[in-house]
Amino acid sequence: MSNKKNILIIQPIHEEGIRLLESNPNYNYEIIEEIKLDDIKNKIQNCDGLSIRTAKLPGEIIDLGKKLKVISRHGVGYDNVDLAAIKKNKITLTITATANAVAVAEHVMFMLLNICKRKSMYDDAVKNGKFNDRNKLPKTIELWGKNILIAGFGRIGQALIKRCLGFEMNVFVYDPFINEEKIKSLGGIKVDNLENSLSKIDMISLHLPLTNETKNLIDINLIKKMKKNCIIINAARGGIINEIDLDRALNENLIFGAGLDVFDIEPPKEDNPLLKNDKVFLSPHTAAFTEECMKRMGKETIQNIIDFFDEKLEKSKIVKL
Repeated sequence: MSNKKNILIIQPIHEEGIRLLESNPNYNYEIIEEIKLDDIKNKIQNCDGLSIRTAKLPGEIIDLGKKLKVISRHGVGYDNVDLAAIKKNKITLTITATANAVAVAEHVMFMLLNICKRKSMYDDAVKNGKFNDRNKLPKTIELWGKNILIAGFGRIGQALIKRCLGFEMNVFVYDPFINEEKIKSLGGIKVDNLENSLSKIDMISLHLPLTNETKNLIDINLIKKMKKNCIIINAARGGIINEIDLDRALNENLIFGAGLDVFDIEPPKEDNPLLKNDKVFLSPHTAAFTEECMKRMGKETIQNIIDFFDEKLEKSKIVKL
């Protein structure tokens, strides 16, 4: 009888990750490309470990995995898996803790620059014969000297601060779990109260998990405390910003603009007003979708599974349940 471990890969990952399994004689693997719950139900019953990206993995399916020992999340968020079922079944949940920080931090800068430099408006002017209207166009905004607040100071926040300092911005950090010395050593200024700090902030970048405490954290009441020129970027999790309130705030000029890579419902419904709001810059949950990052995440996702069975898994990659 074979002692090989059976690994179920839900949603394709980078080929470099697959090669780690192909080169290791201790593993068999199968890839589910199309997300069909009945297919997952059948195949999870015989797997020892699985990897998952954004697909939902409800508790009733996890309960079927009687042999299942480890779930490796391709990314850092894990609100798509049932944590109670994972804990009940004594399954280890891992994340790719080190893979996506640079890609997401760069995406935040990409969004900030596109909003501040009015990319769509200026590009449209040249392409549509409005070059001579350049003196009539609204002026752009510099990042230099602006106060940016990074809410959440894990690996992504710490990658972002380096890039903000490169633009000579003043960086404030809100994270109750990171001490002042750590923040100061990286060039930031710690703020203890998110709400009280908003009156001096020009830009906000969210890097918080979606929890009961952070759900709808950015609502109309909090937005009203922000500066009129404030820009909000969310490349963390949909639901942290109340989307109806954000649309209202943009329409009423309570803030300057926003950039969203994530949404409360994905894909967003056609009637989501933000889809037609020209003051918001959108991307389809692709902040980590660089070629380099996808390779890193694919490899780390599979390496986490291998390290688990080899009893070499780093604690920093295990989600505490």
